[in-house]
Amino acid sequence: MIIGVPKEIKDNEYRVGLVPAGVRALRDAGCRVIVETGAGAGSSIPDSEYAEAGAEIRSAEDAYMADLVVKVKEPRPEEYRFFREGQVIFTFFHLAANTALADELINKGVTAIAYETVELDDRTLPILAPMSEIAGRLSVQVGAHYLLSAYGGRGTLLSGVPGVERGKVAILGGGLVGINASRVAIGLGADTMLLDTRIERLRYLEDISGGGVRTLFSNACNIEFALKNADILIGAVHIPGARTPKLVTTGMLKMMKKGSVIVDVSVDQGGCIESIRPTTHSDPIYEVDGIIHYGVANMPGAVPRTATFALTNATLPYVMSIARHGFRAAAESDQAIKRGLNINNGRVVHPGVAEALGRKYVPIG
Repeated sequence: MIIGVPKEIKDNEYRVGLVPAGVRALRDAGCRVIVETGAGAGSSIPDSEYAEAGAEIRSAEDAYMADLVVKVKEPRPEEYRFFREGQVIFTFFHLAANTALADELINKGVTAIAYETVELDDRTLPILAPMSEIAGRLSVQVGAHYLLSAYGGRGTLLSGVPGVERGKVAILGGGLVGINASRVAIGLGADTMLLDTRIERLRYLEDISGGGVRTLFSNACNIEFALKNADILIGAVHIPGARTPKLVTTGMLKMMKKGSVIVDVSVDQGGCIESIRPTTHSDPIYEVDGIIHYGVANMPGAVPRTATFALTNATLPYVMSIARHGFRAAAESDQAIKRGLNINNGRVVHPGVAEALGRKYVPIG
């Protein structure tokens, strides 16, 4: 099989789909690997390292001519011209919030396997996990940055100082993003609260934090309490393949303190804050009703080398399986890969994605 690794072109996205060790493993398995010129530069991986590992360094068009294209982020409109029938693309797609991309994939007969819906039997998301860890940790750092008065924030130091109260961080969702956000918030000395609907999850979070996080059951009253108190509000809700439910309406922003910061990590699935919209690393924030909104949809791209190696650690076993057996046989033998299938042969084959897009769900045969 031919594997293609194109360069990412999303704004300030410097991650890359494979590291040289992954290329070598695929070459040792008998695959041909084409890496676009400069694809790894943003992650401090020069073309020479890929070449030494056995990759062919060629153009974007050549990379997309591969049987299996391995990326990081969803293809951009400039890349749609490379789509072709029978092509398999393995990347983060987040199609629930991207109807235009879904239509292109359907119309051109591309098979889309989404990192974010590759799911194990215990319902964990092995490829999304390392990026969620990174995004969760970055979310509090970003929020603390924009709390500085120079950026329009309240001028609050999360740790406080003796005699002055600490800043308050509220986290909506107790998954991997929420756990990692709480760890950093606690580490920075913030007064940290986390909301979730799963009591067993809240119990677990209290245990691992040593009591450092205040847990609340996620309901309308407690969400309002969090909004009134938070200096930083982290959106950390995720439903595999589906649009994120709106837990905070635009009208509710008036409950928040002026100059407080919202960081919605779930923005790539539509976001759990009604007023959030996707932003970029080069233009990351905007203001609504005096509240700073940060909606960058590829947060781990800010630490590309760490994120690239963490991502390849998670994706390579699945890439190897698809490369060795083809996506159909790989999906038949591995339910995680089967759950990762979003679109195949012009049909939506993931129930959550189908519901979000308003399309008919057709189970893969």
